[in-house]
Amino acid sequence: MSLLRMSAATLDGVTTVNGEKSPTAWECDEDAKCVEVPACDEEACRTTLDVRIHGTWYDLSGWRKAHPAGSHWIDWYDGRDATEVMDAFHSAKALEMYKRLPKSTPETAQLLESTAEPDTSTQIAFRKLRTKLEEDGWFERDIGREVTLLSIWGGLVVGSFATASSLPALSTVLIALAMTNAGWLGHDYVHGVDKFSDRMRYFAAYAAGLGVTWWSDKHNKHHALTNEQGVDEDIATDPFLYTWAPDPKYDSPLRKIQHLIFFVPFSALFALWRVDTVKVIIEAIENKRPQAKNEMYCILAHYFTLLTFLPFKVWVPAVFLSGLMSALIVTPTHQSERLFEDYQPDWVTAQFESTRNAKMTNPFSEWLWGGMQYQLEHHLFPSMPRGNYPKLKPILAKFAKDNNIPGGYRESGEFEILKMNWDLYRTVAKADPVEGAPYSRGHGQLGAIDLGLSPARGGLAGFGGSE
Repeated sequence: MSLLRMSAATLDGVTTVNGEKSPTAWECDEDAKCVEVPACDEEACRTTLDVRIHGTWYDLSGWRKAHPAGSHWIDWYDGRDATEVMDAFHSAKALEMYKRLPKSTPETAQLLESTAEPDTSTQIAFRKLRTKLEEDGWFERDIGREVTLLSIWGGLVVGSFATASSLPALSTVLIALAMTNAGWLGHDYVHGVDKFSDRMRYFAAYAAGLGVTWWSDKHNKHHALTNEQGVDEDIATDPFLYTWAPDPKYDSPLRKIQHLIFFVPFSALFALWRVDTVKVIIEAIENKRPQAKNEMYCILAHYFTLLTFLPFKVWVPAVFLSGLMSALIVTPTHQSERLFEDYQPDWVTAQFESTRNAKMTNPFSEWLWGGMQYQLEHHLFPSMPRGNYPKLKPILAKFAKDNNIPGGYRESGEFEILKMNWDLYRTVAKADPVEGAPYSRGHGQLGAIDLGLSPARGGLAGFGGSE
C-alpha cells in the first residue's frame, strides 16, 4: 500500500490539521466485512484505492490484502472501471459481496468520474449480452461431459503407468498428453465459479503439478490486461522469444535466431511453470494466504505419484514434451495480434483486437487444444464451461459486426495460426532494436499504487497531495 507523507492532508473526507482530527481508512476480511481504522501512524497516512464497478466507485484499499486472488493486479484498476473483469472472474456470491465494500467518498467519486473514461456503447452492449447468457443458463456445467473428459485423462495416466517399464517411449507420450490435458481441465476449473469447479479447484495441482495460487495471480492479470506491454506477463517471453523489437539495452543475441530455436524455450514451458508454482506456493504459505497449505499437499501428492509409478526417463522427458505441446497451443492466439503500449479502458474491444481463435481440422486437435482454440470466447467469458464455447461463436461474430469492432471476429486454421506466430518471430528476429521500445517486464507484479503510477493514486490526496 502506498503511503503519503503529510503534515496536513485530506483523506476519506476527514481533514487533519495539527492532529486535531484523525482520518480513517478501511480494513476488510475475506467476506468483505469492513471496519474503520486509523489511517495514519506517526509518519504517514494510507491512501485509498478507488475502482468503478457498474457505475459506482468503491474504496478497495481495505479489501486489497484480503482479496483471495492476490492484491498485485487489482492495483492497476485504481481510478478506472473494472466492471467487466469483476463480472468475468467472480461467482454470484462474490458479485453480491463486493456491494458491501465501502463506497468512495462523494468528493473522490466526483473527481474520479470526471477523469475516468466513460463506458462505451460496446461495453454497455456486452453487459446486456452477458446478462442474457446468464439468464439462459450458459454458465451451467454439463457433468456428463466433465466425466468423459476426466475419464480420458485417467485412461492416459493408467496407460502410461502400465507401459512405463515395457514401452517407455509410449509411456512418455501418454503421460505428456495427460499433463497437457490436466492443464486445460485445471484451467477450466480454476476459472469456474460453479460448485463442481469449486470441488475440482486443485485438480491441476495434483494432476499436473501446477499451482492454483500461481496460476490465479499470473493468469488473472493476463485476462484483465491482455497484451498490454509491460503488464501482461504472458507476452513477456524474452530474452528467449521477443514479440516486438526491444530497446537495445534489453536485447539479446538469441533474438536473431529465435525463429529457428523457438521449440527449445517452448519445451521448457511446463518445467518453468512447475518451478514458479513451487516458489509461489512457498511464498503464499509464508504470507498465510487461504488454502495455501492444502495446495502444497496436492503438489506433494503429484510428485509422490510420479516418483512412485514412473521412472525419471519417462516423466522428465514428458514434462518437456508437454511443455512443447502446450506452448504451441497457448502462444499463437495472442502474440500475433495487436499489442497495446497503454491501458485499454474498453476491455471488450481490447479482447477482440488482441485475440485470434484457431479452427480445428480434426477431432484429435479439438480435444488436444482443450478449449484454447476458442480463445476469444474464453477471454470474454472465462467462467463459462468450455463445452459451451462452440455454440457461442456465431453470437460473438454477430456481436462484433453489430458493434463495428475493428477486425471483427478473428479466426484462422490451426496450422495457419501457428505459421502466423512463427512469421512474427522471424520478423522480429530480423528487425533492428528500437530505442525507447516498451520493456516487456515493465513493472511486473508490482502494483500501480506501490509505484505511484495509478491515475487516482491516493484518492483526493493523490490529486495534489504532497509526498
